Amino acid sequence: MSKKTAVVALGGNAITKKEEEDTVARQFANTRESLNGIVLLIRDGYNLAITHGNGPQVGNAILRVELARDKVPVLPLGICVADTEGSMGYMIEQSLQNRLKKDKINRDVATIVTQVVVDKDDPSIKEPTKFIGQFYPRKEAKKLAKDRGWVVKEDRGKMWRRVVPSPKPLEIVEKQTIKSLVENGVIVIAAGGGGIPVYVMDDGDLEGVDAVIDKDRASAILARDIGAELLLILTEVEKVALNYGTLLQVNLDNLTVDQAKKYQKENQFPPGSMGPKIEAAISFLESGGKEVIITSIPKAYEAVEKRTAGTRIVLK
Repeated sequence: MSKKTAVVALGGNAITKKEEEDTVARQFANTRESLNGIVLLIRDGYNLAITHGNGPQVGNAILRVELARDKVPVLPLGICVADTEGSMGYMIEQSLQNRLKKDKINRDVATIVTQVVVDKDDPSIKEPTKFIGQFYPRKEAKKLAKDRGWVVKEDRGKMWRRVVPSPKPLEIVEKQTIKSLVENGVIVIAAGGGGIPVYVMDDGDLEGVDAVIDKDRASAILARDIGAELLLILTEVEKVALNYGTLLQVNLDNLTVDQAKKYQKENQFPPGSMGPKIEAAISFLESGGKEVIITSIPKAYEAVEKRTAGTRIVLK
């Protein structure tokens, strides 16, 4: 009955917007608004898994841990990621359930707290670069590093912040469960915030890693592992662009993997914004995916079904 299977990667602006006060009520409102295009795809018969970012939320979770350090047990980063997977998954799940009921679309929705396998010897483990949490003056940051075993670095010439590893995702632990649910028409929310990073020990057991995984890279692995044909990456801009933010900006309607790699080498896609999305697109297509679309949240349906928006990336 379904047209195809897709993974939809919701950008951080789907739930928290920079210019707004970050209250739970506002997060729910933003979530409901972000689901409009997704609901239309569900109505058209798509089987979907939905991923989401968690940057601001996990930052807040870490702050709560710090404020309560002398009162309750300290929670490791992996637990904070798991917490936000559950809380934000609940937010998306309930919002989507209510909308589907209103639109008389009979589809179930479920959230899966997801573990993602990484290599315990990934280079980023020894050289962490991902900024998380609060800003601190240099002196305070250095003291925190000494007292708590953190690695801290200066963030863009402003203040100092904690940095953690961001290892490459290799496999979704719960892939068979997610695949089975999606194939049976359940809308699954999974790999929130990139998922909980874990590695496989010598005896086969899983062990958590104090790290964070890029959400778009994890979405590509999820799409590969459940056999999705389409990876839809929703962000703040309608199209991928060359010379972004300059007078020479050129929006791109279509890209091949070879073209994407060429522009990547020319530093057209910064690591803090479009870079990981392009890397995710390349990874998914080279592992058997059929199509990647990058566009803004309001243009999701137009980009997929009407093909009047977004940047379409294919293997050749």
